[in-house]
Amino acid sequence: MFRTILANGAAAIALTTALATAAPAPLLAQDAASLSAPQIEFTEWTLDNGLRVIAIPDDSTGQVTTSLWYEVGSKHDPEGRSGFAHLFEHILSRKTENMFYNQIYGLTADVGGTRNASTGSDRTNYYETVPAAYLETMLWTHRERMFKPVVDQEVFDRERDVVKEELRQRVLAPPYGRFQRFVIAENAYDVLPQRRPGIGSIEDLDSATLDDARAFHQAYYGPDTATLIVAGNFEMANLRALVDEYFADIPRRANPVDLTISAREPERTAPRSFVATAPNVPLPVAGTLWKGPGAGEADAAALDVMAAIMARGQNSRLYDALVRSGQAVDASLFYSESEEGGFIASFAITNPQADADAVEAMLKAELDRIRSEPVTAAELAEAKSELFSDSLRRRETARGRAFELGEALVSTGNPRAADARLEAIGRVTAADVQRVAAKWMDPQARVDMRYVAGEENPAAYANPVPMPTFRSLPAATGEPLAVLPEGQRQEPPGPGMVPSVERAAIVEQDLANGVSVVAAQTGDVPIATMTVLVPGGSISDPRMKAGLANMAASIADQGTADMSAQEIAQKLESLGASFGATAGSEGSFFSLTAPVANMAAAGGILAAVIKGATYPEDAFERERKRAIDGLAVSLKDPGALAGMVARPVLYGDAPYGTLPGGTQASLASLTREDLIQHRETYWHPARTKVIVSGGIAPDQAVALTNALFGDWQVASAPPADIAQPTGAGEPVRTVVIDMPDAGQAAVYAGLRAPSRTDGDYYAIEIANAILGGGSSGRLFEEVRTKRSISYGAGSGLITDRLVASSQTQNATADEVVQVFLDEFDRLGSEAVADDLLNRRRLYLGGNYARSLETSGGFNAIVANLILDGLEPAEAARYADRLQAVSPEAAAKAAADYVTADKASIIVVGNAAEFLDDLRAIRPDVEVIPASSLDLSSKDLGLD
Repeated sequence: MFRTILANGAAAIALTTALATAAPAPLLAQDAASLSAPQIEFTEWTLDNGLRVIAIPDDSTGQVTTSLWYEVGSKHDPEGRSGFAHLFEHILSRKTENMFYNQIYGLTADVGGTRNASTGSDRTNYYETVPAAYLETMLWTHRERMFKPVVDQEVFDRERDVVKEELRQRVLAPPYGRFQRFVIAENAYDVLPQRRPGIGSIEDLDSATLDDARAFHQAYYGPDTATLIVAGNFEMANLRALVDEYFADIPRRANPVDLTISAREPERTAPRSFVATAPNVPLPVAGTLWKGPGAGEADAAALDVMAAIMARGQNSRLYDALVRSGQAVDASLFYSESEEGGFIASFAITNPQADADAVEAMLKAELDRIRSEPVTAAELAEAKSELFSDSLRRRETARGRAFELGEALVSTGNPRAADARLEAIGRVTAADVQRVAAKWMDPQARVDMRYVAGEENPAAYANPVPMPTFRSLPAATGEPLAVLPEGQRQEPPGPGMVPSVERAAIVEQDLANGVSVVAAQTGDVPIATMTVLVPGGSISDPRMKAGLANMAASIADQGTADMSAQEIAQKLESLGASFGATAGSEGSFFSLTAPVANMAAAGGILAAVIKGATYPEDAFERERKRAIDGLAVSLKDPGALAGMVARPVLYGDAPYGTLPGGTQASLASLTREDLIQHRETYWHPARTKVIVSGGIAPDQAVALTNALFGDWQVASAPPADIAQPTGAGEPVRTVVIDMPDAGQAAVYAGLRAPSRTDGDYYAIEIANAILGGGSSGRLFEEVRTKRSISYGAGSGLITDRLVASSQTQNATADEVVQVFLDEFDRLGSEAVADDLLNRRRLYLGGNYARSLETSGGFNAIVANLILDGLEPAEAARYADRLQAVSPEAAAKAAADYVTADKASIIVVGNAAEFLDDLRAIRPDVEVIPASSLDLSSKDLGLD
């Protein structure tokens, strides 16, 4: 580490520290010496105005991420204004003197980038990832938003409405949204401002004013509360010059308010309990809360390890005691931290046939054991391996490294806190785990909680400690800025040099037994992903046994002839590997991500599972029951249910109309023998594709795959393809699923579209991007930006269908439907301008390029190409295919496929609030009560 002092004109750089080594030293986990995570290599300096700058160069990517982290979070919400930091996050993203409303969307999406912002307890961040040539453009936008934001009545009103829709979508509509966002925070803290929900409440949002927003900005936002983190492909000298140009002249806050939160949580000395109720709770929850230390405190690393031992993976204590025993559908324990304090939460979602009191007793028994007995050396090593592997996954990209560094920085003030945390995890002992468990999970300091179905009643879970009075802010001064008239606005800078980045070479090889291997080295971080793709997705399921393929894949790890489910989980988790399996429509996917050093050992377990899953009877019965209970949760969520209803509506009795996850009735009909027969029929080496990418050389990946699967032999013939899986097409329908307790309505629309191998595919891909591609798509613009009646809206291509979706208040569901239909007709009737076509090409190509830079993204793209009957090399041709689409071709594809009269509409919500208005739009509406819905039939149970 060295220190330099540089100056550039009047803007002197006050402090520069650099951590720059040719080969970053590994951070080794104690007792897991085969695992390491490279340190985050960065350069840091601070401007005279207080802006901290951190640069993370990476010349292996064609992207750059710019992120501005303000040390202003929801803990700074003023008195009576919960959710205000989050509301202001929305406001600051919209207008400046030189940027008209939402111009930021176009400046990112239209050059192939993506952007967003988020609010936490300790910070608010604003970030973009764009092709590296647009670094200066993004820095200009950050300057605009820091120095010249327009906070006016239009922005305030629109964004407040959007945030209320976000609250309804994330809190009121999901079955456990209130529990996660309202109930836990209210009882995890007593005096800290983190007690208030970060997303706020409808009442507090309604009472807020424009002057509140202006006061919040003046009190907290400035270069002296911010850190700029730039990660990706850039030249350091150019970055320094650009930072000086765009940020050095921005003054500190004129009348700063101290960001310090001086309060600290008092100890609890007596237990208490409560029962919370909400109208859409399908399965009861039982659990306990404790206060915890703040971020960066000495016990934090040991609590990380303790939480992993208790609840991480299928070899964890809570999974074994509660889930494997069949008493709970799911069980959790986690440590949540912020700068001033944190909390520990442990809870179980109870099996409806189990006794909640008994489940709570079992949970408490496991908590007593972690406090009273040392954990084993194997448990300790496994937890460390899992935590180090997590960091490797995050550090796979420059953007991931930026976020890991930034999150740790804003909670501790130390840019090396993330590395320090890993080092501390490596030093944790069994005695440390027992000590922190006894200290922080003292039975006398607990809050026991239940969450069950019933009328909403916040008083039932109210913390008996009176809510403190939090700070109020000085009144705003001066007048708000305004967007300058056209012609007077400064134009954003154009692109700079495009760096030359070598694409990862794709290697293909067939093994002697027919297994096909696709390999590419997509990065240098020593972590890799292996995806095994076999035929037999949901289209192979008999309709009355829907969910068969998914069940066969998802519980394949529950046992082989030589290993039990717990042994499989223990081996994988001790290697720092994550394993998952699921069935899509046309195939089943098995995905393994592991440190490269452990990939052979973890891959051996993956191969054993695929070649010899036995589905033990007890595990099968338990997991089938869990799947049925999980569906009960999804059936209470309007968005999830709308997606399920779309299958039979759009595909009818054709194989694609079968739900991949099944129905409660179809899952109940499955037998262990069904799963074995499915595996023996469809998992065949001659039809198996293995994709390997990440920080592993292609020749090593091919050799590893041959060692794992080269000896796999099956006596039976390969399975035949499923005939006409999508059917001939279904009549247009308008279906309402009446869910009276729905906290929001979900709107879904579907139209027939060309398949991936059709000659019109790339033309409809671009047309769809115009319609609903991200925040620059027309659906988002009309539903969110102009009307503020939803948190978002978009569309996408799925097999041979174009689908659009959004969630909104029940009362405005008909309005969203009308917008969808109008935009379908508009798309099919207007010419496509050259500049619009080019912007949408860049948008699509940028998303694709970012995905190819991660092992998970690369594997997903290649797997889907294979499923669609295309060769893996097609992944490298995507941008060229888009470039070949003419404006006339895009317009013709839209006219041929996307019109309102061809669209089926599905609305799930409280029909009483929108049905009459919907019938004025679409008179022939089918109304089906959610309680009598039959997802196995295309008539959905309609009498």
